[in-house]
Amino acid sequence: MIKFIRFNLIKRRRIHSFLVVLSIIFSFLFLHPSFARAASGGRIGGSNFQVPSAPRVQNYGGYGNSTFRGYGSGYRGGGLGFPFLLPIFGFGGGGIFGFLILMSIVGVIVNSFKNSSTFSSTTSNSVVSKKETSTNVSLIQFQIGLLASAKEIQENLRDLANNSNTSTSVGLQRILQDTILSLLRKPELWVYSNVETGSVPFASAESTFNRISIAERSKLSAELTSNYSGQILKSNNNEVDPGESDPTNEFIAITILIATKKDLRLSSLTNTEFITEDLKLLASISSNDLIALEIIWQPEGKGETLREEELITQYPNLKHL
Repeated sequence: MIKFIRFNLIKRRRIHSFLVVLSIIFSFLFLHPSFARAASGGRIGGSNFQVPSAPRVQNYGGYGNSTFRGYGSGYRGGGLGFPFLLPIFGFGGGGIFGFLILMSIVGVIVNSFKNSSTFSSTTSNSVVSKKETSTNVSLIQFQIGLLASAKEIQENLRDLANNSNTSTSVGLQRILQDTILSLLRKPELWVYSNVETGSVPFASAESTFNRISIAERSKLSAELTSNYSGQILKSNNNEVDPGESDPTNEFIAITILIATKKDLRLSSLTNTEFITEDLKLLASISSNDLIALEIIWQPEGKGETLREEELITQYPNLKHL
């Protein structure tokens, strides 16, 4: 009898837990549809991932030597949402940014082992001539949430996308400096921010940059304004056109993604003073050191809104100032 009562009690608890989980899922899907509806946005930037010049390395057989190449890299994360990934290997970070950088490094390590086995299997009198591409590339993702009254910054980004040359490093540097200058002139509109940095081998820099870019662009329902690497694209969205968002809009989100040869020491602290210094450091990147740039913002369509709960949901690593 006691076992039967205990069995019924356990069964009731499981049913109750199932109903609670089901109610949470139902409320998330149906009572808060705004979470699933992303606002449209804009995109501007370009990339120039060329193999860096380096002296040719030759290994002449006959001496019993073998050549192995290794890549060393690390990851620094600021304002991250959960503990370090694989701290035993020196990697730290959180969110999609840190994960993608970690995966790219793992891929390069695997390829280096494959290459080393290929070199070791060559004959002793062979000549190996390879161009070294072990230069590391710094990847930086700066995100900021602005009050919706920063519509002037939205307009500046739209004008840059329509009138800038995104096919050259000089043009990309100008876009970066103009964007940062617009932000520095409106510090009173800064509400949320986050900066994450990482270092990856050049061999995986482009693919990692593209993966992070896709992750950020997927947060947009459409790209109404786009100018990337000299290609200006018009959206086929017939419902929304670029323009001023709804007067009740609360926030504007801007993501600045950079690949550079320069190793910048950015602060992980989140306050106006440190954000100002970080932005000035980003603006100091020369055109020779700037490999790729992408600026993504939302909302961009007429009558659209980005409310606080939507901002936090889509950009979970943002920290309140």
